[in-house]
Amino acid sequence: MESRWLHKLGDKSITKEELLHKVKHDSDLIPEILNGISSSKATIRYGCGKILMDLSKEQPEKLYPHIDFFIDLLDSKYRILTWNVMAIIANLTKVDKENKFDVIFEKYYDFLDNEYMVTVANVVGNSGTIALAKPYLIPRIVDKLLTVEHISTTPHLSSECKQVIAEQAIKTFDVFFPQIEQKDTVIVFVKKHLNSSRKSLRTEAEMFLKKWD
Repeated sequence: MESRWLHKLGDKSITKEELLHKVKHDSDLIPEILNGISSSKATIRYGCGKILMDLSKEQPEKLYPHIDFFIDLLDSKYRILTWNVMAIIANLTKVDKENKFDVIFEKYYDFLDNEYMVTVANVVGNSGTIALAKPYLIPRIVDKLLTVEHISTTPHLSSECKQVIAEQAIKTFDVFFPQIEQKDTVIVFVKKHLNSSRKSLRTEAEMFLKKWD
C-alpha cells in the first residue's frame, strides 16, 4: 500500500520539489521515500530517486544512516536509479565516519568499464565530490580516472562518447588538482586532447593547461 505522499507523487498532485521541501523539514518521511524507490510506478520510483539525490547534496547527514541501502542499490536493474545512487553515495562521503565508501571503492570504480556512456560519466563526474571529502583517496581516484582513455567502445559508448568522458575527466581533475600528487601524469593526459575533433574538449583542455601548467 502506497503512503499518502507517494500516492500524491504518483498522481502528480505534489511535485518532487514540494515533497523534498517536506522531507527536509520532517526526517520521519525519509523511510517512505526510500520505500518509493521500489515502486512499480516509474513516476514514483524516479521521483523518489531525485528527491533522495537532492537531499543527499543538501543534508547528507540525514541519509547517512541508510548508506547500506544505497550501496545495495548500485546493482539496481534500473540504470537511472544507479545514476541517482552514484551521486547519493558520493555526497554521503562527506559524512562517511565509518568509511563505508572505502570498502566499496573498487565496486564503485568498476562502473568505469560499463557499456553505457552516462554510467561512466557519472562515476567521473562524482569523483570530484569524493576526492574533496576523502583526500587520502585522491591517488587511487586519479589512477582510475586516467584509465578512461582506454575504455572500450560499445553500441552505447562510441568514440565520440569517449571524448565526452575525457572532457568530464578534465573538469573533475580541475576540482582538486592542487591536491593531486601525480600532476605530471594528469597534465600529459590533458595535453593529448588539445587537438581533439570535439571543440568543447579542446577548449576544456586549453583552459585547464592555462590554469595549471
